[in-house]
Amino acid sequence: MAKRRGNQEGSIYQKTNGKWRAQIMLDGGRLSITANSRLEAQDWLRITRNQIENGLTFRGANLPFGEYLDDWLMSAKPRLTEHTWRTYGQLIRDYVNPVLGKIRLRDLNPSAIQKFYDRKVAEGLGLRTVQKTHTVIHAALNSAMKLGLLGRNPDSATQPPKPGRKEMSFLNAAQVRILLETAKRIEDRNHALCYLAIATGMREGELLALRWEDVNLDQELLNVRFSLKRMPGGGLKLNQPKTKSSVRSIKLGREAVEILHLQKVRNDKDKLRAGRLWQDLNFVFPSTVGTPIDPTNLIKAFRKLLRMADLPPIRFHDLRHTAASLMLNNGVDVLVASHRLGHAKPSITLDVYGHLIPSMQVHAAEVLEGLLSGK
Repeated sequence: MAKRRGNQEGSIYQKTNGKWRAQIMLDGGRLSITANSRLEAQDWLRITRNQIENGLTFRGANLPFGEYLDDWLMSAKPRLTEHTWRTYGQLIRDYVNPVLGKIRLRDLNPSAIQKFYDRKVAEGLGLRTVQKTHTVIHAALNSAMKLGLLGRNPDSATQPPKPGRKEMSFLNAAQVRILLETAKRIEDRNHALCYLAIATGMREGELLALRWEDVNLDQELLNVRFSLKRMPGGGLKLNQPKTKSSVRSIKLGREAVEILHLQKVRNDKDKLRAGRLWQDLNFVFPSTVGTPIDPTNLIKAFRKLLRMADLPPIRFHDLRHTAASLMLNNGVDVLVASHRLGHAKPSITLDVYGHLIPSMQVHAAEVLEGLLSGK
C-alpha cells in the first residue's frame, strides 16, 4: 500500500482491486477519486490542491453545473433586461444543461466545454447562438470564482467559434428617395415608419415601441425610452433598452414633424374603422387595431414595398445602416451620428461603419497626399 499523506496534502493508496484511491480534506469534508493508475491519482491531487489554493470550496467541488446555473440565473436577473434574462435561461435549458448540466462544477474542465462548443457547431447550431452560449457559460463561471466555488474559470482556456461580420446592405440617397416616393404613391401604411427609420437611425424595436408621449412635435424632439422585443416562447413586450446610451433624445427635421402629424391623422382613421376592436395603447406606429406591429408582419410588408419600388431585397434593419452611411458620407460629425444611433461611444460607430464609408477613405487619401507633397 502506498504511503499516506497528511490531510492538507491529501493521500493516495492502492485498493485491493488494483485501483488507486486519492483523497483530500476540504472544509471538513472529503474529496476523493478512484483512478486507474497511481500517476492519474497524483495528477488529480495536484490539480485539486491548486484549485483549493485558488479558492475552491467543498460546496463548489460537489455542486452540479446545472444546479449552479439555475442559482446563478436567478441572482443575475436584477442586472439583466427581461429579454436577455429569458434568452439566457433558454440557452441554458436547451443547450447547456442537456450536455454539461450533470457535471460537477469542479470537474468542469476546458476540454469538456470545448467539446461542447465543437459538438454544437457540428450539429449545425448557428455560430452566433454558440457564441451567446459561451457568453452565458463564461459569465456564470466568473461568478462562481468570485463566490469561492471555483479556483479558476475553465472556459477561459477554450476557443469558442467567432461568427464573421455580417455583410451590411444599405440604400444610397437616390434609392432612399425611390423607396419613400413609392411608399407615398401607393399609400403604404408604413411610409412614416420607413421615413423615420432613415431620418433617425433608430432600431426597429425602438421604432415599434415609440408612443406619442415620447414625441414632442412642438420642440421637434422624440425620446427613445423603450424597445419592442419578442419574448422567448412568443408574445411582444416593451423592454428597457439594453444600454444606457440607447435611451436618448433625437432632433427631428421639419419634414419628419409633418409626416408624424399625418401619421396621427392615419391613426385616428384606423381607430374609427376598427371600432370596438381598437386598443388605445398610444403607439405612433400601431397595427390596424392599435396593438404593436408584429415584426414578422413588418418584414412581409417591407419586402412587398421593396418589390413595388424595384429595389434590392434588404432587411428593414438595413434602413438603420442606411441612416448611418448617409450621415457619415455627408459630413455629419461622428459624435452626432453616434448619439442618434444610440451607440455608447463614437469608436463603436466607426468600428461598425467606418470601413463601409468611401468618403472617409477619400478624405484620408487627400489629406495624406497633400502632406506628403507639401501642398
